[in-house]
Amino acid sequence: MLLTVSGPPGSGKSTAASGLATALGYEHVSGGDVFRELAAERGLSLSEFNALAEEDDAIDRDLDRRLRELAAEREDLVLESRLAGWMAGEHADLRVWLNAPIDVRAARIADREDKPVGQAREETLTRAESEALRYEGYYGIDISDLSIYDLALNTARWGPEETTDLLVVAAERYDPDTDEGGFPVTDVRYEF
Repeated sequence: MLLTVSGPPGSGKSTAASGLATALGYEHVSGGDVFRELAAERGLSLSEFNALAEEDDAIDRDLDRRLRELAAEREDLVLESRLAGWMAGEHADLRVWLNAPIDVRAARIADREDKPVGQAREETLTRAESEALRYEGYYGIDISDLSIYDLALNTARWGPEETTDLLVVAAERYDPDTDEGGFPVTDVRYEF
């Protein structure tokens, strides 16, 4: 199976994707890791590369191309990035969207990046606005449209282990053809 885990910064997607991959014995590929590889290939720091990405759409497009290639080439993979669900296209078996309220996400980001919560909140909101405009401009994707996802989960309601447990259950019970009611999976959305 190819599973995708998407969501905004601070939603817990990296932690959940890693835990899900470990639990299922799958490979985990993070869009953030691919982004870091692209920065290293150009000899740039992450902050330098982020600034360049805002001016050069080839950077985002290169990252997204690599994610699409991984989705097409690999099985037993958990692909994680903001657009993983979109980039995996028809190759994705189960698409998951993780989110949490902005104050929760800002606190998580502030903790991991050792910065004030207010600063993390403002940077996160600015980044989200910039990314939403780029996704719409590049691909016509409305990042707020969750209709492509099979499962949307508010990670503020559960800890990392519980979130991973929920995702493992969803993956283990996934039926590529139908749900118990006989409806095609593409017509069914599960939200907690």
